[in-house]
Formats: sequence, structure tokens, C-alpha cells
Amino acid sequence: MRGYTGEPLKRKVTIIPLEKYPFKILKASAKNGKEIRFELQEEKSEKRLQYALTVENQRLEKGRYFDIITLETDSKIKPTLSVRVYGDIKSRSEEKKKKNQ
Repeated sequence: MRGYTGEPLKRKVTIIPLEKYPFKILKASAKNGKEIRFELQEEKSEKRLQYALTVENQRLEKGRYFDIITLETDSKIKPTLSVRVYGDIKSRSEEKKKKNQ
């Protein structure tokens, strides 16, 4: 996720289990959780169940961060899924200075 301080930054990922290997997500947790907030919603498409994972930046100052959202499933094949979140928050005033030089 890339954005600027003071501006909202949100991304959405859709998780669609394969028909051959269906699963349900039972629990979601962030390893750190300090710079992000997330929400997991179950959705039904025309054919099958899917999930919408929305991740929102919470970092107020410029800098980079990394976190992992772990999704626990009922699958015996893949009991956990990991979603890696990278953040790069910049200061808009510093970007303007660079462009003017």
C-alpha cells in the first residue's frame, strides 16, 4: 500500500476458494496490527462463497511497515493462509519539494 500522510489509504482483496478445494475462513488475525486495521467479510457470488479482505492504513507519520494477516481455515490441505501487507507512507510536502528541484 502506498500513500501519503493524512490521506485515507485502503485496499480490498477478494479470496475465492477453488471449487475442487472449498474452505471457510474461521478466524483472521494480524501479526503486529499497529499500522493496519482490517475487516473480513463473507460474500456469496453467483456460484460459491468468497471473502473480501479490506485493509486500511493506520500509520500517521511517514515511513514503511510490514505486517502479516493470518487466515485460519477449516481446510485440512491448507489450514492457514497468509496475506502480506507492505506499507509505504510518504509526506506530500516532501514529494512536492523533490518535483520542484
